[in-house]
Amino acid sequence: MNLNQENEVVGFLLKISNVVGLSAVAVILMLGIVMFLELTGTKVRLPTLTDTSTPSTTPAVPPQPAEAMWQAPNLASLPATPEGDQIRYGREMVAHTAKYLGPEGSVLQIANGMNCQNCHLDAGTKPFGNNYSLVASTYPKFRARSGTEEDVVKRVTDCFERSLNGQAPKPDSKEMRAMVAYINWVGTGVTTNESPKGAGLVEIAFLDRAASSVLGKAIYAQKCQVCHGDNGQGMKSSGNPEYIYPPLWGDDSYNDGAGLYRVSTFARYVKANMPLGATHDSPLLTDEEAWDLAAYVNSMPRPKKDISRDWPDISKKPIDHPFGPYADGFSEAQHKYGPYQLIIEARKK
Repeated sequence: MNLNQENEVVGFLLKISNVVGLSAVAVILMLGIVMFLELTGTKVRLPTLTDTSTPSTTPAVPPQPAEAMWQAPNLASLPATPEGDQIRYGREMVAHTAKYLGPEGSVLQIANGMNCQNCHLDAGTKPFGNNYSLVASTYPKFRARSGTEEDVVKRVTDCFERSLNGQAPKPDSKEMRAMVAYINWVGTGVTTNESPKGAGLVEIAFLDRAASSVLGKAIYAQKCQVCHGDNGQGMKSSGNPEYIYPPLWGDDSYNDGAGLYRVSTFARYVKANMPLGATHDSPLLTDEEAWDLAAYVNSMPRPKKDISRDWPDISKKPIDHPFGPYADGFSEAQHKYGPYQLIIEARKK
């Protein structure tokens, strides 16, 4: 071996020694750090072979809600069968009632121009939006308003005669059968005696005063008028038989026999759904604003309904039913606008 080769070997060995020495120092440092962390109680997560450059923000087991919100079945799951077609047509009737059955309806002209989904939001599928989740599991049932057992056809008929201030399609018509099929389908999976989260309307506390139409008028001007009009007339686009935003009073709105004419029902409805964009967990109105707004809207003129046969047992009338006679001595004004606590206490006696 010549001198140059010997020098290369020596250089190579020196490099190896340096690497080994540095590695030893690194190992000693790492052991020292680990011992320090153990002694101080600090917890550390060491990287693994499966780590990536972006840490995961998803927990291993996602937190589960105590009670899941009700969801309507997926319309896309319907089969391409006559039954599926009937349900789809029923949804069309609910979502676009005026297009088919309003004053300019392509099938019949029997309703006021509002759509069923103006009251039953998202075609009756929105949580706390007056949805149809409970219909299939509760009808037929006895209803104190009529004093009789009612089926879904009767319930839909009432909506046409009250909320749509018109006439209902005949019970055996294609349209009625389709609407009943759709409404029952929406409640698929809800069992008898079950009340899923999101059914009906949100609950809000009673006021300790009467709801004020004066205060409600100011709220309406501030938060509702831009869509529903300064005279509650709603908003339509030219050539469209459907309202973009429905009328809240006047000749084309719901009549005084409708469920929304009860101040408590209207207040609970708007609390979780209005103005546009509100939800049950992100409301845009306070409870007081909802009550006062309901008082204002339901103090305005609207069509009349013959309700002489409603509530044959007057003791079953809701506390805020706006028309007498009553089984107690409270006035129509107090029954309509409150305060309700004295009425509630009187009923307990």
